[in-house]
Amino acid sequence: MRLAVVGHVERVWFATVQRHPPPGAIVHAGHAWEQAAGGGGVAAVQLARMGAEVDFFTALGDDDHGRAAGRELAQWGVRVHAARRPAPQRRAFALLDARAERTIVVVGERHVPHGDDPLPWDALAGAAGVYFTGGDRGALAAARAAGVLVATMRAREPLLSGGVPLDALVFSASDPGEAYVPGDVVPAPALAVATDGARGGSWRESGGRTGTWPAAPLAVDPVDAYGCGDTFAAALTAALAGRDPLDDALAFAARAGAACLTGRGPFGAPLPSLR
Repeated sequence: MRLAVVGHVERVWFATVQRHPPPGAIVHAGHAWEQAAGGGGVAAVQLARMGAEVDFFTALGDDDHGRAAGRELAQWGVRVHAARRPAPQRRAFALLDARAERTIVVVGERHVPHGDDPLPWDALAGAAGVYFTGGDRGALAAARAAGVLVATMRAREPLLSGGVPLDALVFSASDPGEAYVPGDVVPAPALAVATDGARGGSWRESGGRTGTWPAAPLAVDPVDAYGCGDTFAAALTAALAGRDPLDDALAFAARAGAACLTGRGPFGAPLPSLR
């Protein structure tokens, strides 16, 4: 299956700690490493790891961190189409505690692709599905050429400007920064999917039909929540692009998100394979 992701990358420094430090405290990290991640980067790699052919449309800083991010993503088998920005690559620090929770601090400007960037946007017409995590309205309109278009509410600005129909919108039922209220996006998405962590989630179709899904059981204890949400959304995009029935698509996405939770970092655990 040929899929695509349109969105952002962050160069992330990860560190494991027993607990998040209170103000003024010093804590010692266990493991520490760095890698290209962020919503778009995570989704692109996870789709490639699940067996898809993946094009990733993004923008990278014109510095060592940006160039390293592009090389890393390509090593995972992702075809990276990146515009260059003069500002440094956005970086982030992620603390991962013993309860599998993550706390993230971001540094710098969020680079996203624009529709007028000299990227091979026509290639999106051949994609079965696109997951959109960031870009301007021109990039969102280009993504609409794919068979299925799924977006995250974190890509708020182009979604609120309206005019590009979505097959599915993924948002958080508990995080105010990723909230969605009917009327925020015009036209309304055909499917609105609210994730709610260990409680699973709920969905609503534009025609009024609603439903829920349960969280997938974990094979082992949770390790790290970083990247679970984008892994879920990427897997949902793939399943919808493959024309799976909705219940099956949500169950597959839930399994992928749960699998991500059991590994160190976003790519530390095996994922279910696409058919």
